[in-house]
Amino acid sequence: MWSRLRNWLKQGFLHSDDIGLQGERAADVFLRKKGYQIVAKNWRCKRDELDLICHDREILVFVEVKTRSSRALVSGFYAIDRRKKKALLRGCRAYLWTLPQKPKTVRFDVVEVSRTGRRIDKIYHFENVPLFPKEFARSR
Repeated sequence: MWSRLRNWLKQGFLHSDDIGLQGERAADVFLRKKGYQIVAKNWRCKRDELDLICHDREILVFVEVKTRSSRALVSGFYAIDRRKKKALLRGCRAYLWTLPQKPKTVRFDVVEVSRTGRRIDKIYHFENVPLFPKEFARSR
């Protein structure tokens, strides 16, 4: 009986990792349709992770994907707090350090995936979100 109940519950609910993965896949497809070239997914450096790294023509774009319920009180855009911004900045710097030739322009975008249950309702793309300090271009 418990195994049937456990299986029934699994069908109705997604684990938070699965929800995030579903959102990242949706963001990947969405950005490809807009003409972006995906360079890396879930790039890790120690404890920091970058969800998507893309090229929008000659601009290198770091993308943070936030998957939220359509009824969430806080949107994914505003869910990126100071601690997360620091981690993203560390990750971006670490990724740029690995490149043999540094890009002329980098940008940070947020893709918010809104969902109801297992269905994706909308995808919002916020381009050029101010994550990088003004001196970032010189410190690369």
